[in-house]
Amino acid sequence: MAMFGKPKFTVVRIRKREIPDGLWTKCEGCGQPIYNKTLEENFSVCPKCDYHFTLGAKERIRLLIDEATFQEYDSKMESCDPLRFKAQKSYEAKLKQDQQTTGLLEAVITGEGDIEDKRIVIGVTDSRFIMGSMGSVVGEKISRIIEASIEKRVPLVIISGSGGGARMYEGMLSLMQMAKTSASLARHHQKGLLYISILTNPTMAGVMASFAGLGDIIIAEPKALIGFTGPRVIEQTIHQKLPEGFQKSEFLLEHGLIDMIVHRKNLKSILSQLINYFG
Repeated sequence: MAMFGKPKFTVVRIRKREIPDGLWTKCEGCGQPIYNKTLEENFSVCPKCDYHFTLGAKERIRLLIDEATFQEYDSKMESCDPLRFKAQKSYEAKLKQDQQTTGLLEAVITGEGDIEDKRIVIGVTDSRFIMGSMGSVVGEKISRIIEASIEKRVPLVIISGSGGGARMYEGMLSLMQMAKTSASLARHHQKGLLYISILTNPTMAGVMASFAGLGDIIIAEPKALIGFTGPRVIEQTIHQKLPEGFQKSEFLLEHGLIDMIVHRKNLKSILSQLINYFG
């Protein structure tokens, strides 16, 4: 009977509407698409889950420093290749690639500017440039802003985003930057000046073991990975399961390694308040 026959469907082919590329970004935290304009207006933070996207050094300075007050230091300083390092890609080729990709000469921007009309000296590392690792130039530029803070007697703020630690392309010349920046900060501390260290995702290895971990006040962004060696390497070494959230900002705040967690949209006002109180 017809009523029990195979049903017939009308197939309609609809042409997919073309949407220009670059309008949406997928959140790495919750997986939801975010309209890029919305993301930009929300300080590059997901409005649904509060995931903090990686920001470049120039973007961070633009968000924190009062308009038209930033004066960059050592803008022409760039790394050489002391070891003539070669692997699948030479150090020289890696430097050129990241310079073209980021528009930076090195993994840190340093200078001075105002935060709500209060003068500071500031350094910001950029994790997009060889993972924000610290070579001779990064160490030198960080040391110079510490000395500038001492000379000008203004607060020092360093924002760290380094998953690379010491830059092993430069061998011992890179490792010695840990001691050099730490010694400069010891002189800074002896002068009774304020140093605020801000940790972003990720802040690891030699950077965390030197200047990033020596702040008078240590602030972290939410859910940032902070430590020396990554959790996967630690688990493989000790053959034990690590606690939930190990090396995340919230875990470290609970265990006393950092002083506060601050949402990116509140960071400028919090810094201003801290400088007023301590500076």
